[in-house]
Amino acid sequence: MSLVQLSPRVEELKRVLTKFVEEDCIPAEAQYEKELGVGAERWQRVPSVIEKLKARARQLGLWNLFLTKEYKEGAGLTNYEYAVLCEIMGRSPHIAPEACNCSAPDTGNMEVFAKYGNEEQKRKWLVPLMNGEIRSAFAMTEPAVASSDATNICTRIERKGSGYVVNGRKWWISGAGHPKCAVFVTMGKTDLSVGKHDQQSIVVVPANTPGVTVVRPLSVFGYDDAPHGHCEVVFDNAWVPAENLILGEGRGFEVIQGRLGPGRIHHCMRSLGMAERAMELMIQRVQERTTFGRKIVEHGVVLDYIAKSRMELESSRMLVLRAADMIDKVGAKHAKKEIAMAKVIVPSVVLQILDRAIQMFGAGGVGPDTPLAEFWAGMRTLRIADGPDEVHTRQIAQLEIREQNAKLAAKAAKL
Repeated sequence: MSLVQLSPRVEELKRVLTKFVEEDCIPAEAQYEKELGVGAERWQRVPSVIEKLKARARQLGLWNLFLTKEYKEGAGLTNYEYAVLCEIMGRSPHIAPEACNCSAPDTGNMEVFAKYGNEEQKRKWLVPLMNGEIRSAFAMTEPAVASSDATNICTRIERKGSGYVVNGRKWWISGAGHPKCAVFVTMGKTDLSVGKHDQQSIVVVPANTPGVTVVRPLSVFGYDDAPHGHCEVVFDNAWVPAENLILGEGRGFEVIQGRLGPGRIHHCMRSLGMAERAMELMIQRVQERTTFGRKIVEHGVVLDYIAKSRMELESSRMLVLRAADMIDKVGAKHAKKEIAMAKVIVPSVVLQILDRAIQMFGAGGVGPDTPLAEFWAGMRTLRIADGPDEVHTRQIAQLEIREQNAKLAAKAAKL
């Protein structure tokens, strides 16, 4: 169900992508995990199956779909159109997005280079990222401060000679563990004497820069998410040339806001794809198993679970698609409330659906034989990643009050 009529091209992409995900990506999940190996091996190799899937995706025209039509490097889609496709990729969240070169954090970083990078930065980093030759990481969150308030970030980016020296400790840096991670898009402070929203800058730090150390991978409810992982990273007097600065000193907030808006929509739509797959597994399960002399599906509470899950899922989808449509029409800056509402609602709704599906599987639901437990771990994390619920809720309330006050002021002016 779409709010906007999709073009014949997008309908065809939907058909091809659905077939690719169902027939190629989901069946490859077990092989992908097997090829990763165990222990340290999981951080040293890229499963061959993913490279085969990448080649197949390129052959099918499913490569780099995320970069919208405003960019010359993009696939020519709108945010709305890509959102519809993104949900399909979410059905196999660890395989399909990477196979199509549409996985975070690379998508956000590529958008940074496409939107704010100069031609040399695009040549050095955007081109190999879009070709799938390298991977990347976005280094913002820090263990020493509450990073949900980005003004707290204390990593320093200080001018030294013809470049900048970066010093700081980051953690939960997604993608940092990948063997092909070649670049960190890094946030830090360049000038402490200016206003608190003008102190932050974004600099590109090559992963092989002396002083850059990936300290350790961090697990999420026991899952390591190898090989890309979420890592603690130290920048110790890491020097980079001045041309690695993105957009200019003090413009970090501008860059990250441009990066995070569409990215939150991507996360939400992939999440809905996970919820759809969970519902399919749940409904199949309750029709196969018997308890107390009847099929599980014949128990009233189970029917209630199914109905609630479908209603919540459909409502959430409409919310996200509306936000995507607003980004297309008025830009992410003027769709802040809609993006924030989607970012708060969707993870919580999908968690509820996953919880019901897990419940219907019993002990099997919390084990490794279905994707449900790993889906749940990732979804619980999403209530924190890209801004915790509380920050978005605060913003929603502030924007709502501002809008209502503007209406009241307009009415009063007419009296």
